[in-house]
Amino acid sequence: MLSSRHLIFMEVARLLSFTKASQTLFLSQSAISKHIKSLEYFYKIGLFERHGNHISLTKAGQMLYSKLLEAGQLQEELHQELQQINEKFLPLTKLAIGASTTISLYVLPPVLSAYLQQYSSIQINVLNRNSGAIQNALLDHEIDVGIVEGLTRVNTLTYTPFMTDDVLAVCSSKSPLREQILTVADLPTILLAIRENGSGTLAIIEDELSKKGVSMASLRILIRLGGTEALKNFALADTCLAFLPKRAIIKELAAGELVVVPIQDLTLQRTFYFIQRKGTESNRLVSTFIHFTKRHYSIKE
Repeated sequence: MLSSRHLIFMEVARLLSFTKASQTLFLSQSAISKHIKSLEYFYKIGLFERHGNHISLTKAGQMLYSKLLEAGQLQEELHQELQQINEKFLPLTKLAIGASTTISLYVLPPVLSAYLQQYSSIQINVLNRNSGAIQNALLDHEIDVGIVEGLTRVNTLTYTPFMTDDVLAVCSSKSPLREQILTVADLPTILLAIRENGSGTLAIIEDELSKKGVSMASLRILIRLGGTEALKNFALADTCLAFLPKRAIIKELAAGELVVVPIQDLTLQRTFYFIQRKGTESNRLVSTFIHFTKRHYSIKE
C-alpha cells in the first residue's frame, strides 16, 4: 500500500504546487513540506527544485513520480481482484473523472447520485474543463477516465462512443433574430457569441462551417466565453446569435427565454466519448463506471 508520504508527494508533483496540494489534501503547507523533506531525507536526494514561487521535479522526483503512478495502478488492480474473491473487502477507492462542461453540468449529476448509492465505498472527484483540457489531464494521469466531445484523436488514448447531443443556434426572446430563418451564407453578417478555443462545441462548429466553405475568420465574433453557463447567460442578456448544446438550454427554450434560430443548411450534432489511456481498458473500476453510465442513459432515453 502506498504510504501517506508518497500520496502527498504525488499530489504535489501532479499540481507542482505546495499551496494547491494543501487545498486538495486539506493539510497545512508546513505539514506537506515536512512530509516532502522526510522523503528527501529517506532517498538522500532532492525531489523538487524551487524557483521563487514555482517548483519543478528533479530527475529523481520525475523517476519517483513515474514509478508511483505505476504502483498506484497495481494497487488499484489488486484491490479490484481481492474484491472479486472477498465481498467484505471494501477499501475506500478514489475515482477521478474528467468531463467537458455539458457533461459535467447536465449529464453526470443524476448518474453520479445513482452510482454512489450503489457503490458507497468509492470517492469520486470530477474535473470540469473543456474537452481539450480533459484530454490533457488524462494524458498527465490527473484523472482515470474522461468524457469529451470529438477531438483530434491521440494515439495513446482509446475512444468509446457514449451519446450524441445537438448544438443549436439560439438568441434571446428580445432579439430581432428570433423570427428569422438563416442560411450559412448569412452567418458572416451576424454578431456571434461562441465558446473559447479548446471547446468541443466550438470544434464542431468550426468543422461543419469549414465543410460549407465558411472560415471562422470571416465571422463577426462579438465575444468568446469560457463555459456553457457563461455563454448561455450572455445570450440571455444580449441580442446576438449563440451556439449552445440542447441539453444546456431545455428549460430556457421551454420558458421562451431563448429561441431556436433555424439555419437551413446547417446541422450541428456531436458525439461524446469515454476516453482512457491505452493499457488501462481492463481497469475494473473504470469499466464498471462506464457500463453503469451507459446503462443509466440507455434506460432513460
